[in-house]
Amino acid sequence: MGVGKEVNNLELSHDDISLVFKNIDIPTCPAIVSLAMSEAQRDEPDIRKLAAAIEQDVGMAALTIKLANSPMFRTSQPVSGVSVALARLGIRNVVCVVVAAALRSCMTGVDAKWLESFWNHASLVATAAGLIARKQHGIPPDAAYTFALFHDAAIPLLRKRFDNYCEVIKQAMERRQPLIDAENEYFPCTHPIVGSLLARNWGLPKNIGQSILFHHESNVYQLPEATLAGASVSLIAVTHVAERLIAELNENANFEVSDEHYQEALHHLSITIEELEEIRELLEHESSRV
Repeated sequence: MGVGKEVNNLELSHDDISLVFKNIDIPTCPAIVSLAMSEAQRDEPDIRKLAAAIEQDVGMAALTIKLANSPMFRTSQPVSGVSVALARLGIRNVVCVVVAAALRSCMTGVDAKWLESFWNHASLVATAAGLIARKQHGIPPDAAYTFALFHDAAIPLLRKRFDNYCEVIKQAMERRQPLIDAENEYFPCTHPIVGSLLARNWGLPKNIGQSILFHHESNVYQLPEATLAGASVSLIAVTHVAERLIAELNENANFEVSDEHYQEALHHLSITIEELEEIRELLEHESSRV
């Protein structure tokens, strides 16, 4: 299932799932992710229990404080402790932190420098998506952040599994071939398929997994509601815009989002030039802290 193929089903097929498990080692859901999601379902989440669990992981604690001090949540008073950070973030955004940190820690077996760069980029895109969502009606910033962070999370898994992955992608970039087309041409499965299965196995909301599955479809903005809900299209749209903004900020050629998708995303969200400039300024400051 990839770009250019007709999509009529929100679910992964049995063949898709079998192919992924045959070729890719999908990380199991960490206990801390299950705990955070379980607490998020409660009427009265035990924040102290979550704080204690997060404080045991130095990387997760640092990421919690960093997100609380990001443009998505920053006030005039920065926070320096996990408990205060959790109070500012709220339970739904705590899940974002836990998922982000868990993703980083479970993606091993690839070049550390490349992986650090990959996650720094993913974090910036997620922050941008959250900022864009805050300016929209009906798009939860926590869902936008989580989707943006997760939508390309399978790329390190593909790199780990296939020794020639980086070389294939490098050659595709040189000839301006879309990433998804290169994956379809050279590998048995693509990062949207692997990523959607990873999201499902980790118990993320169904619409996030569906958005991951469809985010490279060429006709994603024309799909009927019965195929892909408007809420899922909106998650894709904020991330398409976020990807382009981060690419412009870093003066890189964007390899993920076509010009057509970018314009369709702006139209879908009705984002003004003034709003884009405001987000750019916030992101420029944030990127200097990475």
